[in-house]
Amino acid sequence: MDILYQFLQTTGFVQLTLGNTIMIVIGIVFICLAIIKDYEPLLLLPIGFGIVVGNIPIVEGIELGVYDNAELMLKDGKISFHAGSVMSYIYFGVSQGIFPPLIFLGIGAMTDFSTMLSNPKLVLLGAAAQIGIFLTLIGAMYLGFTPQEAGAIGIIGGADGPTAIFLSSHLAPELLGAIAIAAYSYMALVPVIQPPIMKLLTTKEERLIRMVPPRQVSRRERIIFPIVAFLICTMIAPGALVLIGMLFFGNLLKESTVTERLANTARTAMIDIVTILLGFVVGASTQAREFLNPDSLLIFGLGALSFSVATAGGVLFAKFMNLFLKEKINPLIGAAGVSAVPDSARVVQMVGQSEDSHNFLLMHAMAPNVAGVIGSAVAAGVLWSVLS
Repeated sequence: MDILYQFLQTTGFVQLTLGNTIMIVIGIVFICLAIIKDYEPLLLLPIGFGIVVGNIPIVEGIELGVYDNAELMLKDGKISFHAGSVMSYIYFGVSQGIFPPLIFLGIGAMTDFSTMLSNPKLVLLGAAAQIGIFLTLIGAMYLGFTPQEAGAIGIIGGADGPTAIFLSSHLAPELLGAIAIAAYSYMALVPVIQPPIMKLLTTKEERLIRMVPPRQVSRRERIIFPIVAFLICTMIAPGALVLIGMLFFGNLLKESTVTERLANTARTAMIDIVTILLGFVVGASTQAREFLNPDSLLIFGLGALSFSVATAGGVLFAKFMNLFLKEKINPLIGAAGVSAVPDSARVVQMVGQSEDSHNFLLMHAMAPNVAGVIGSAVAAGVLWSVLS
C-alpha cells in the first residue's frame, strides 16, 4: 500500500493545478482552431500540442521540461553534472535565437520579390505598417515595462513570429514564451482581425480600385536585388544582419537558378523541420507557473493593439499616397504591409473579391507583404542596436 500511495502521489492527477488545466484547455483550443477553422495549422497545431505537453505536471527531481537546463554543481568539494532534459536542448534553438534565422533562410528561398521590384513605391506600405511596432513600444513603456521588454513586445506588431522570437531572446528572454505565443496567435488570426479594420478605413469606391498589372522583372534584377538590398539594410541596421542575411541568402539561392537543390531543401524539408521543433517547444515553454501572470495578459493586449495599428497604418498610408498618384493604388493592399506572408496578402485578395469578384489583388498585395518581412527584420535590428 505504501508503494501504491507513493505511485499515486507522482501521477499528474494529484499534482494538476488550476493553471495547468487552463493552459491545457488553451492548447486544445489552438488545436481545434488549426483543424476545424484551418487557422495557420502549420503553426497552431504544433504550438497547441506543445502547450498540452508543457502543462503535464512533472514529478520533483525528474528533468523533463524545457526549463530543466544542463548545469554544473559543486557539492562537498565534488563537481557533478546534470545533463538537463531533452526538451531543454530543443528549446536552446529558441532561447538562443537559432531557429528564426533558419526559418528566414527558408522564407527567402520561397519568396518572389518580382512584384515589389516591378512597383517599388509599394515598399513604402511595408514600411508604414511598422508604425505599430514603435507606438506599442511607447505604450508598453508607459505601462511599466523596461525599454528592452517594450521593444520585444512591440515587434509583435510586425506579425512575424521568428522575428519576435529572435528579438525577445536577446532583449527580454524572461518574456519569450508569452511574446512567441502572442506573435504566432495573431499571425494565425489574420483572417479574423484584419478585414474589419480594412473595411472600416476604406470606402466601397476605394475597395473597387483595379491596379495596373505588374511589369515583367528580368532575371538580372532578381539576382542583383538580394545583394544590394542586403548591403543597404545591414548598413542601416547592423543588428538585422543575421535575419536579413539569411533571408536574402535564401532568395539568392532561388533566383540564381544554379543552386536549385539547396533552395528546394531550404524551402521544404529544412523549414518544415524547424517549424515543427520551434512550434512544439514554444508551446511547451508555456508552463502555467511561468506563463499565467498579469504581464502575459498585458503582452497579449499590447500585441493585439500593435497588430491592429500596423494594419491601419498600412491602409491609411496607401490612402495618403493616392493623394499624389495618378495611377491610384487600392488601399486594401496596405494591410498586407505586416509580415504575415502570405496570409495577409490572401486576406487582401479575399476582401477585394468580396466587393468585385474580378478584381485580383493578390500579386499586388505580395509587394508590401514581402516588404513588411524586410521592414520588421530591420525594425528588430534597430531596436536591438539601440536597446541592447
